Amino acid sequence: MTGINDFLGTLASSSPTPGGGSVAALSGALGAALNSMVANLTIGKKKYADVEDDMKDVLARAESLRLELAQLIDEDAEAFDTFMVAMKLPKETDAEVAARRQAMQTALIDAATVPLAVMEKCVEVIRVAAIAADKGNRNAVSDAGVAALMGRAGAHSARLNVLINLGGIRAPEHQAFVEKANTALAGLATDADRLAGEVFEVVLGKVS
Repeated sequence: MTGINDFLGTLASSSPTPGGGSVAALSGALGAALNSMVANLTIGKKKYADVEDDMKDVLARAESLRLELAQLIDEDAEAFDTFMVAMKLPKETDAEVAARRQAMQTALIDAATVPLAVMEKCVEVIRVAAIAADKGNRNAVSDAGVAALMGRAGAHSARLNVLINLGGIRAPEHQAFVEKANTALAGLATDADRLAGEVFEVVLGKVS
């Protein structure tokens, strides 16, 4: 557990990165990993031979999401670090002020784009969890439920990180990006809540 302990130690420190965006990605990655576990506990079992192909698809999708979200843990921190570098640019002359402002606006777009991608992938984690909960090994159905909940937590955590960065984007030429991102956020948040709720009901029905 050295890796996770190091991550948690850095997270708890005064360093601004990794922060909430990286945690959002980690939450989604954990959900994806649980989906993979459910699939691996189902594939090859005679009792679940009729859903073998479905669960192989679950495994492939879950593993792809796990790797992508793991990469986004670092990408989120890198995007924010780039913004911090922009903030520290000189601002003694009008030209420097303008260059600094432009660099900050560009960095904020990147800092919003990464967690938006995290949110999209977290919703996909919940979609995969729905199949895992419905067709996967019944003995691991609670893990599919946790996967959905982690996906939902990751989605809403990522949403907060998108919003805080969108709030700093003032340049008129970037307002179309802000509007498009806000529309995407609303739809993804609705999907995350609805899908996770559906998965949770399926899981409760099987464990109760």
